[in-house]
Amino acid sequence: MSENNQPAFRVYSVISREGKDDYWLNIGLAFPHQDGKGFNVMLQALPLNAKLVLREAAEEESEQPSARVDRQKSHSVTRERRAVTSRA
Repeated sequence: MSENNQPAFRVYSVISREGKDDYWLNIGLAFPHQDGKGFNVMLQALPLNAKLVLREAAEEESEQPSARVDRQKSHSVTRERRAVTSRA
């Protein structure tokens, strides 16, 4: 990990939605190696598809409020999926 232990990137799983834009679900962080030649990727959830997107971690602090609203919606979608999965 980096010397200051700060993540360089946020890791997103891209979820395709019919008739809507793809949704990027934040599932982890990426930390640079001390030698600058790689990253440790720490996931808090496993993606359901193979496409992952890494974006600079500092971007979230300056993102548009509408993007935050979309991210909040994803948390409710995740809770709904958990509820459906637990019933099955």
